[in-house]
Amino acid sequence: MKKCMMAVAVAALLISTLSGTTLDTWATTIKELEDAISDTQNQLDNINDNISNLEDQQDLLEEQMEDLNAELINILTSIELLEDDIARKETDIQLTQQAYEAAQQKEQEQAEAMALQIRFMYETGDDTLMNMLFSNASFSNMLNRVTYAESVNAYNQEMLNQYEATRIEVHNLWEQLEADKASLEADKAEMEGQKEYCDRLMVQLQEKSENFAAQIARAKQDAAAAKALLQQEQKQLKKLKDEERRKEEERRRQAALAAAAKNPPQVTGSTNYASVVDNAAGSDKGKQIAKYALQFVGNPYVAGGTSLTNGADCSGFTYRVYQDYGYDIPRTSYSQRSVGIGVDYSEAQPGDLICYEGHVALYIGGGKIVHASTQRTGIKVSNANYRTILAVRRVI
Repeated sequence: MKKCMMAVAVAALLISTLSGTTLDTWATTIKELEDAISDTQNQLDNINDNISNLEDQQDLLEEQMEDLNAELINILTSIELLEDDIARKETDIQLTQQAYEAAQQKEQEQAEAMALQIRFMYETGDDTLMNMLFSNASFSNMLNRVTYAESVNAYNQEMLNQYEATRIEVHNLWEQLEADKASLEADKAEMEGQKEYCDRLMVQLQEKSENFAAQIARAKQDAAAAKALLQQEQKQLKKLKDEERRKEEERRRQAALAAAAKNPPQVTGSTNYASVVDNAAGSDKGKQIAKYALQFVGNPYVAGGTSLTNGADCSGFTYRVYQDYGYDIPRTSYSQRSVGIGVDYSEAQPGDLICYEGHVALYIGGGKIVHASTQRTGIKVSNANYRTILAVRRVI
């Protein structure tokens, strides 16, 4: 920056003394100004490169935050479903508790009735037996009465056994419902723990994003200042060169041609990703899935979405691609990190899942992935190692 400011001062001095300058002195002065312009341009290029790098890192953070936000949506949905299940279990437990108390009451009433009956029979049993022996009643009548009493006792005992069995069955159901409720509450607690972790991570990512935004803003201010200085230097140079003789004009033209030769325009061509898939090692089904996923490059990213045409997030994209081929995999990127079998990245094949922190993609071969990246870029193809790879999972 110091050189650039000196160059502007030199240019101003040259303009004020232009009329008394010889050609050789003039040429030296133009060379110094060109060097100053080159220095300023290099500084501006470095600043722009820094801005581009910061924006890439901010895009990466945005991608992570969008993935994390989708994960939070899925977690909150799971928590709501678990809360509904817990509420239903609590209702079932209350109804079962009431049924248990009713069964217990019936069992107690039956036991008390039998106790009364036994006590009555015990207290009156001897007199009744003697009366039957010395009465005119036949022995068969006596046997009938005894048989009847025994049948009544047997019936009462059977009813008592049924009430007891019902009470035990209802109690076992009650205990099972309590166990189910405890399991659901444990699942809810785990989900809430995941949510707290995601919330903390989101705060950290937001702080980093704000820091990058501040750095980008400062860098853009520096770039604007450097660009203004560069324009001023270029204006001074043009003014000097417009007054130069034909020979100097020819030299300037040759210098411009040489500069253009050093920085030719970049020409990029489209990549045939289907050939990348075909040239990779792997199963035919995996290659079919990879080619199928590539059809949706350019479609939008939508947090929480699972539509390959109308929009999907990272895990929604891989989930739907596999589902269309009859494979049922988990919905979230966190859960997909454990699906199938793990393989080393050096053995990755088309159709494998490439798992990152809070993100997931589909490997297509040749070190490339197709994934739902961010809202700004949508579904696109990237280098697989653009982020740290945590796992490679093979589903097929």
